[in-house]
Amino acid sequence: MFELEKEAFGLQFPDRTSWAGCSGSEKEKKIATCMEIYERIVGRYRWDALTVYWPWGDPDGVVAAKRTFGDDIAIGAMVGGSLWCIDTITDWEAFAIDLVENRRGIHEEAERRCLEGLKAIERLVSAGADFIYLPHDVAHNGGPFCSPFDFAEIVTPYMKRLVEHVKKCGAKAFVHSDGNLMAVLDQILSCEPHALQSLDPMAGMDIAEVKRLAHGRMALMGNVQCDKLQDGPCEEIRKSALYCLENATPGGGYIFSTSNTIFPGMPLENYEYMLEVFHEFIAAPSRNR
Repeated sequence: MFELEKEAFGLQFPDRTSWAGCSGSEKEKKIATCMEIYERIVGRYRWDALTVYWPWGDPDGVVAAKRTFGDDIAIGAMVGGSLWCIDTITDWEAFAIDLVENRRGIHEEAERRCLEGLKAIERLVSAGADFIYLPHDVAHNGGPFCSPFDFAEIVTPYMKRLVEHVKKCGAKAFVHSDGNLMAVLDQILSCEPHALQSLDPMAGMDIAEVKRLAHGRMALMGNVQCDKLQDGPCEEIRKSALYCLENATPGGGYIFSTSNTIFPGMPLENYEYMLEVFHEFIAAPSRNR
């Protein structure tokens, strides 16, 4: 998600709360605004793919993006809220109690969310999505939101179903989570997504180690440290970017990006400097890639 559109282009995405209940003509205008901004992002920053994040998880947005970009870049869409995760827990005390006393209820809710996710995947792939991005934050900086034992029961089987359904529909599956995933990385690998995104260095995710464990099984995306992009200086941005490129690029299977969204408040020049480092790297001779 590129959220510096106003700083970069003097344009702004429609307010994220304004989509619900808008008329057909209003929605068309909002989508047209999004496509104008997406065109500028892709053109200026030479993105190789675009996840349609506004409108969120909407087949109409995917159709418009495919019409706008054709087959020049891959187009993806969001399917969130489909697993037990930090994002979907509103009452942590009740969740903790149910985890012990109402395991059946935990699974019933997991099943409900998963089924809704499966339906959303079908709608979005039918609209033309080349990949489905599954954003579910399942870890804090200190580790997963539940024990690996519980994770194996209430998260992994449902994640696997979502990933398998994306593949069955003919698209690529991207799994996203912030936080430190190392305690459940083997479980994520067992779900066999095409790629894992965020790889949060602020939570201790070392891309060199993740690459060692995942190479040949799952592609990686992200890991350029967002607090460095927020605060600088350029030397720290360069250091983080080059660490990712030098450790994750060899042998393929790496998509260069920030470890999270390009969020409001991040200095635009810092993001653009990160991309300068990338283009210098790929232009250099004798890189071991």
